[in-house]
Amino acid sequence: MDQSTLVFGSIFALSFLYIIANICNKGNNKVPPGPSPWPIIGNLHLLGAKPHASLANLAKIYGPIMSLKLGQITTIVISSSSMAKQVLKIQDQAFSTRFIPNALQAHNHYKFSVAWLPVCPQWRTLRRILNTNLLSSNRLDANQHLRSQKVKQLIAYCDICSLQGEALDIGQVAFKTNLNLLSNTLFSKDLADPFSDSKVELKEVIWGVMAEVGKPNLVDFFPILKKIDLQGIRRRTIIHFSKLFKLFDGLINERLEEKRRSGFTEKSDVLEMFLNITEKNPEDIDHNHIKSMFLDLFGAGTDTTTSTLEWAMTELLKQPEIIKKAQVELAETIGKGKPIEETDVSRLPYLQCIIKETLRLHPPIPLLLPRKVEQDVELCDYIIPKGSQVLVNVWAIGRDSTFWKDPVVFKPERFLSLDLDMQGQDFELIPFGAGRRICPGLPLALRMIPVMLGSLLNSFNWKLEAGIEPQALDMEEKFGITLAKARPLRAIPSPL
Repeated sequence: MDQSTLVFGSIFALSFLYIIANICNKGNNKVPPGPSPWPIIGNLHLLGAKPHASLANLAKIYGPIMSLKLGQITTIVISSSSMAKQVLKIQDQAFSTRFIPNALQAHNHYKFSVAWLPVCPQWRTLRRILNTNLLSSNRLDANQHLRSQKVKQLIAYCDICSLQGEALDIGQVAFKTNLNLLSNTLFSKDLADPFSDSKVELKEVIWGVMAEVGKPNLVDFFPILKKIDLQGIRRRTIIHFSKLFKLFDGLINERLEEKRRSGFTEKSDVLEMFLNITEKNPEDIDHNHIKSMFLDLFGAGTDTTTSTLEWAMTELLKQPEIIKKAQVELAETIGKGKPIEETDVSRLPYLQCIIKETLRLHPPIPLLLPRKVEQDVELCDYIIPKGSQVLVNVWAIGRDSTFWKDPVVFKPERFLSLDLDMQGQDFELIPFGAGRRICPGLPLALRMIPVMLGSLLNSFNWKLEAGIEPQALDMEEKFGITLAKARPLRAIPSPL
């Protein structure tokens, strides 16, 4: 069959499906309101380059629970804290299954990943293994010295740049710090040189994964096209996954060979724990699960934390008076220039306000990971049809003018009088989600981000490169599954 026959056949099939869908949906007035769909494409033309912002604008017209037709897929968009609470907490069980992007067919990642598996016995087992061996309070406390060491290396590198009067790429150095923290926790080794400003290929690979998985993909909207991979998204994701899995395979095989030669290893890192579980309980976890968990951890643990720190520094450099206020708090509480420990963070309320305000305006995953309903679900007098994709627009919730005064203004002080946490209880601020599918890496992020940001502010003064005014700072977003800065932030540290 030639390409033209395939394309015309696909168009005919899509047209037929559109007509059938309209007949089936006729008279169903209980679906949430939304814009009228165009033939075949539905409302795809309304998404634009920044779907989170486009959907937020549509919600102002159609309300906090909105229905769109994206190709063949009914998509429900939640854009208010009260509706998010209903979906993520009150009716969490009905909305707990993931909508799997076609890109994750790459290497069958969705079949082994804690992030993408449905809530099932295998998911519970993997989640328990992950929490017990990495993300529990006890394990995080035990690894605190590693995080402290990596932050000191970050400050040491910034000190070199300060002495030379050189600008550094905030996102690049933050990424290396997070990457080496994770790689030491998982493998007991650095994967990047902490004293170099050179690019890290892994950063490009991880961002490539996030970009491809988050990119609007015609195959996701028209499943009939799944064998064609029109945009090449699955093919590129396979390439990115292959690079990461090759790295993980090498590290796993190196450890197994080390154990085979000596009969034991002195290492007590996460890889060692996972391999021990595999040896004792192979039905619980195998090497595919281990590699998929590492892939999830490198994505969630480096890209999201890095982008949050970069956005925070960007917002602060736009308003230097906020930096001064934070530095006064740090000097009075910790002592100017002294290293910050995780136990200090609870005594730094203004620093915590800065981080909350950053995550309100720049949530790492603006639409959270997509969900799917396995059967018709009643939600606030509406019917969510079986098979619908459900998106929670936390970017829109963080800018909801009915709750937030001056919602687009970066104003950390607002949180001094607002008792909101970020752990999934206060739905006005849920950058990491909520309910049983809340981001498992949340406890690590809430330890790492304030220590890194506070250490940068308590160790140096910061200014932009010559010729760049604070108000002219580029705030353009780059949309993927995560929300990064489109252009890197470069800043010059100088002694306090």
